[in-house]
Amino acid sequence: MITLVRAAWVIGYADGDHAIIADGEVVYEDARIRFVGRGYDGPADRVIDAGNAIVGPGFIDLDALADIDHALIDCWQTPANLLRLQWSEDYFRHRRRDVFSPAERDVKREFAFCQLLRNGITTAMSIAAETHSAWAETYDEMAAAAALARRLGLRAYLGPSYRCGVNVARADGRRDVLWDEAEGQRGFQEAVRFARDFSRSEDDLVRACLLPCRLETLSLDIMRATAAAARELGCPVRVHCLQGTLELQLLQAQHGKTPVQLLADTGLLETQLLIAHGIYIGGHSRNPHPYAGELETLAGAGVSVVHCPMTSLRYGSALESFDRYRRAGVTLALGTDSYPPDMIRNMEYGSTLARWIDGRLDAGAAADLYRAATLGGAAALRRDDLGRLAPGCLADLIVVDLDAPRVGPVDDPIRTLLMNCTGENVRTVVVNGRTVVEDGELPGVDAADLRRRAQAHFDVMKAAYAERDYRPSEAEPLFPPSFRHL
Repeated sequence: MITLVRAAWVIGYADGDHAIIADGEVVYEDARIRFVGRGYDGPADRVIDAGNAIVGPGFIDLDALADIDHALIDCWQTPANLLRLQWSEDYFRHRRRDVFSPAERDVKREFAFCQLLRNGITTAMSIAAETHSAWAETYDEMAAAAALARRLGLRAYLGPSYRCGVNVARADGRRDVLWDEAEGQRGFQEAVRFARDFSRSEDDLVRACLLPCRLETLSLDIMRATAAAARELGCPVRVHCLQGTLELQLLQAQHGKTPVQLLADTGLLETQLLIAHGIYIGGHSRNPHPYAGELETLAGAGVSVVHCPMTSLRYGSALESFDRYRRAGVTLALGTDSYPPDMIRNMEYGSTLARWIDGRLDAGAAADLYRAATLGGAAALRRDDLGRLAPGCLADLIVVDLDAPRVGPVDDPIRTLLMNCTGENVRTVVVNGRTVVEDGELPGVDAADLRRRAQAHFDVMKAAYAERDYRPSEAEPLFPPSFRHL
């Protein structure tokens, strides 16, 4: 089937970069784009006049929440209360359990995947908290996620998370990592099995990746094994690191090395490596280690940094700076990593944050953040068929409505997108040539019922924190309200 889409603005692709086409057209046949420009005179089985809208490539989210977000209840906590939300040593040794059944985990994932699509995210690399599991994710859990992604039409890079240790609060309030190497080995083997089984699907919607957890929760053996497996399988590896000062302290205590040194020593720099966050390199204002050319090391190794500006700001940290990483040659992609997974809002946060950090109005240009959300993600995945609208590329595209009263006047469409729009303005989403969101809704999904089930899931998740509290007799509530309740 051939579909023609017309709009006031089309973000096409020419000569290695995006290009703006006023009163443009996009034509796709089945899963592939066949024309981008003006004056198409070929056949069309369906014509869509999007009107005053932007038609652009779907967003690529490489730290995409596949969970019910915990930021709502922890990113504002006092340091003392935040410590109580960690696993206690007692919980680790004697009482750890799966808070949710497989069916309940399916609910959270369906809710999360639907939200990604509603916000114009067409390709997602999943992330979920292990806090509420007995250890980490499982093969069966990810197989169910793969089936769900296919049903909803989300292009997904998936793999069960794995770790050898857990960040805990000891009885005296010290932060530490406690280890269970057997669980780490089991999880790693399941992740490799999943990667072999899901290395490439016939419809190209699901691909496998290796998703070890935070760097400080991985043993050296698992880091080396991950690097070897990634090279053998030819799949991406994403690890959360350089994301906090506690990580720096723990790794220094465990190994006497910085995160970048560990990535190099274990061979992870020699893989298709994505670093989620990547903030606290040497020379960062909160990192006591002096700068030692770490950006150049990452760039030279072809590492991609998945920048998550909205989540970073919620937790009081910042990349120093977006433009510095870009100029060093580091591939920059974006991740939402939080709720709502609003990539438009995320780009605007990133642009504003860059201006504040660099003290320049021309820092964090809208075009550069837009590239990171599209071309940067595609480069990190080594996919030249994603992140752009060009003949031969996959038909992953979104329509953003500019007629909504809140949008206001339109100047440059990309700057207007970042400054005046949110994910609420995403009207239509097409993945692989299939319309998966129409008029802001997912066909066949009961949004109200799904939201009710998500709320029930959230309530159980919130209540479960109390059983992990290292100081259960503490008088202060774990989640005090903003104002007193009458």
